[in-house]
Amino acid sequence: MSRLNCIIIDDEEIDRLTILSYVKKFSFIEIKGVFCSATEALSSNLINEIDILFSDIDMPILSGLEFRKQVKNIPVCVFITSHPEHAAESFEVETFDFLIKPLQLDRFQNTISRIEMYFSMRNKANLFDKIENQDEIYIKEGHSQIKLKREDILYLEALKDYTLVVTQNKKHCVLSSLGNLLKENHFNSFVRIHRSFAIQKNFIKKIGPNDVCLNNDISIPIGRSYKENLKLIL
Repeated sequence: MSRLNCIIIDDEEIDRLTILSYVKKFSFIEIKGVFCSATEALSSNLINEIDILFSDIDMPILSGLEFRKQVKNIPVCVFITSHPEHAAESFEVETFDFLIKPLQLDRFQNTISRIEMYFSMRNKANLFDKIENQDEIYIKEGHSQIKLKREDILYLEALKDYTLVVTQNKKHCVLSSLGNLLKENHFNSFVRIHRSFAIQKNFIKKIGPNDVCLNNDISIPIGRSYKENLKLIL
């Protein structure tokens, strides 16, 4: 995987150093700048070469949310904040992930894994083709096309502009958001149970208070605002 450029913005020195130390653990990410304010970052002339933004939200003069509105050309934005009440608003500005302070390494590693997968899939630029049979789709991978049966798809996972189509044997990526994909007739049997996940009810093994267990003991989290959708399954 090619190297990715990032900047870090946080007005608290300890938090800034914590993020810096965590990012340094991943060799494929190059830190182009570390800033104590969004205004400082905005005047750095680095924005056009940045792939990943790690930013606090509650900062003086220019908040992280206002900064993001001005730099939407940065593909991946990860907010790291002490204020969970900003979560809903943050996703209106194309946020990739939202982390709560104090930052935990295992949660940060999970975010980095998703970022790595996102850029890998973005480079492959896979697409899906609709075909007349509503139970089948074609996934483009390189110069080949793979036919998938809808009944073989375990779940769908959102990955920013892309969606992972997960079967028992492989994960495929299509160039479409999860929301747009679920509007297609090909995926009308899927139920969204989380901002990032949609499942088929015939693969459900058990429904818990916070997650759904699928066949092969795959656990999918239930989003608080999507619990009503479980009634469609039940």
